[in-house]
Amino acid sequence: MGIPLALFLAALAVRGLAAALFADPAYPDSFYYVNVAQSLAGGGGFSVDYIWNFVDVGGRLPLDPTLPIPSNAHWMPLASLVQVPFIWLLGAGPLASGLPFWLIGAAAAPITYWMGRDAGFERGPAVGAGLLAAAPGALIPFLAQPDNFALFMTLGALALWACARGLRGDRRAFALGGLVVGLATLSRNDGILLGLPFALAFLVERVRLWRAGGYRRSGVIGWRAALVCFGLFLVVMDPWWLRQLAVFGALSPSASNGRILWITSYDQLWSVSGDTSLGTFLGQGLGPLLVSRVQGLGAALGIFAAVPLLLFLAPFTLVGAWLRRRDPAFAPWLVYAALLFAFSGLLFAVHVPYGTFLHSAVALVPHAYLLAVAGIGGAVAWVAGRRPSWDAPRATRNFTAAAVVAALLFGAVGTWRVLTTWRDEAEVRAPIATALAATAPDERVMSPDPGAYEYLAGRGGVVTPNDPLPVIEETMRAYGVRWLVLERAHNVPALTPLLLGEVRPSWLSLPVVESGHAQQPESSAAALYAVCFAPGDDRCAP
Repeated sequence: MGIPLALFLAALAVRGLAAALFADPAYPDSFYYVNVAQSLAGGGGFSVDYIWNFVDVGGRLPLDPTLPIPSNAHWMPLASLVQVPFIWLLGAGPLASGLPFWLIGAAAAPITYWMGRDAGFERGPAVGAGLLAAAPGALIPFLAQPDNFALFMTLGALALWACARGLRGDRRAFALGGLVVGLATLSRNDGILLGLPFALAFLVERVRLWRAGGYRRSGVIGWRAALVCFGLFLVVMDPWWLRQLAVFGALSPSASNGRILWITSYDQLWSVSGDTSLGTFLGQGLGPLLVSRVQGLGAALGIFAAVPLLLFLAPFTLVGAWLRRRDPAFAPWLVYAALLFAFSGLLFAVHVPYGTFLHSAVALVPHAYLLAVAGIGGAVAWVAGRRPSWDAPRATRNFTAAAVVAALLFGAVGTWRVLTTWRDEAEVRAPIATALAATAPDERVMSPDPGAYEYLAGRGGVVTPNDPLPVIEETMRAYGVRWLVLERAHNVPALTPLLLGEVRPSWLSLPVVESGHAQQPESSAAALYAVCFAPGDDRCAP
């Protein structure tokens, strides 16, 4: 256990260091999971006092706009649930919210090592892949966040490993895989795709037995293992699905009207007035439709090559995948990879560049590192076959070590750049959050990221719709908004003239607080305004 423990501690140190450099949530997903977790820990249940996106309430301005609202119409609950015991134990704060993700995410490193050894890798290459999983390139800062990256990387690897062991006769692993797929699906809706390699493996086995006339035989996997696998998946998922049906009337509420599928640009996801029907989706024409699908697939390939594989590992991963293409240890991985890239390119092409794909692709990373190490060994063997002077084993060790060191260095640079961006954004929001925290607790705020201001200032509200100014005003009136936050980096086109001071509606004050980057103190990066709809509210007086 010495090597797995060392890999776990190394991975935990990497995630802890990244969190020490930036402790708080950094973007809408992580703010959401923390806010829901704090509500659960405080006895408020699955509830949030803000709307991060109007897909949570049907994609339109509701007939009866209210806050708070039931949570998790779009995002799954596991990333909030794992925080609750730590919040009870340590109190609400960055440590309690982050620690479960560092621990679960760090497990990916020894799991990678064990998967490698199980697949026949020698100790050195398995350790090399484990070290890559301990510090996975430009993914490092995201794995330190209270988000489902860490959960899905570990659970995805475990699910694919369980399926692979089932293909080699381990029926218990195959059955328990259903439990893991269920947990992965509680982490992300598309975690259900991890179940398709299990279903396909069982179906292929049944077909082969039927063709051979031995359909009564149990086969390698067998009916019992398959049924237990499916049953355990349902045991995990049924309580959540029953909750969704009871609260929202749909298993996947935010997707029930097809809005997420039928947008033609990502900006449309933030609109409450745009037409995002199947008719408008098909009405864009065959040419733009095909171009967007190709672009989505290309973006997915590029993101995976650049973020976890840091570009230079991508060719070796392809070589390793080719060398291991007939290895049952990697068959489920190849199936899941093909499915994920196909779904991303065909169905969710518009979402790919904005984090949707990367959240799911982390399940591929541990096996990808094993294949990269295998690819390095294969490349060295190919060269050594043409250069007799090469000592292939020594060269393989040296090149693998060099790849690990290079990945650590490039990953550190990428992590620093991402953390710098997050720190700059937090710096811009800090004075505005301080001002909002001094307002009445029931005063609503419209902002580009209402989850951030709920977390930072304890003030609920709604996201700024990407719509014309009259629609934005209607939304403010519907929710009784009293404050408006504009951020230059996340502004919608209709409100840019307001931030620049070119337009000022009668219901808007002059900036109450202005905030700027330390690097650009001469211009406002964000501003807080009073919104005056109530009679007698003189905060917006000329």
